Amino acid sequence: MYWSWFRIAAALTAMSGVVAGFVVNVDRAARQSEVLGDVLANYFSLFTIVSTLLSIAALFAAAAWSLRHPGSSREPLAIALSLAAVAGPVFLLGLVYNLLLRGLPSAIALGDSAGIALLDKYAAEVLHVVMPIYFLLDLLLAPRRRGLPWWSLGVLVGYPVAWVTYTMVRGERVENPDGTTPWWYPYPFLDPHIAGGYTSPLLYIVVMTAGFLAIGAMIIAIDRFRERRSTRRHTPASGAIVI
Repeated sequence: MYWSWFRIAAALTAMSGVVAGFVVNVDRAARQSEVLGDVLANYFSLFTIVSTLLSIAALFAAAAWSLRHPGSSREPLAIALSLAAVAGPVFLLGLVYNLLLRGLPSAIALGDSAGIALLDKYAAEVLHVVMPIYFLLDLLLAPRRRGLPWWSLGVLVGYPVAWVTYTMVRGERVENPDGTTPWWYPYPFLDPHIAGGYTSPLLYIVVMTAGFLAIGAMIIAIDRFRERRSTRRHTPASGAIVI
């Protein structure tokens, strides 16, 4: 049952990162004289923020179920699927940020006050470092995790594909809050208006989908291995007398 409290603590930590990023965006919108509603709509459309909000919901749901059902039974399939479905995006976000984006300058961040800069740094570290580490620990150490069937790999990839579809459709229908373009994409590599048109975004989408498939397969394999090992450990040896 103690792991339920770890999950609640992780969910609250993730929520604090989202709130910190929210405050940063409100401040920057005011400083840049941008429409706050548009800025916040874009903020809550970011893959990082959507994934974090889903992970918060999954962690709270898993913790609530465990607290209501103490014992050693495996988590329901729905709980296991939800945890795995959010873990993949969190892992990939952590890898991309720490390997490719960490330390890159941001023009808009140059005007941040010391307090806003601190909040921005806090949000980035919580969402891209703390949460990936937590989900790795949850995958490797959390008790009562259920092994997922291999068909669930399609479910794990479903959310990222749905987000990309939403983003590509929405991108042409919303204006950049700074007024520079009549379109807005959360990440430059998804913007078809850059040289190459849709070829470059489609290539990135294919690569990201392959990455999600690989990470999803790893999550499923680890969960299945842990369940088999737990089953062997609790199964009496052949020929043993069970009293």
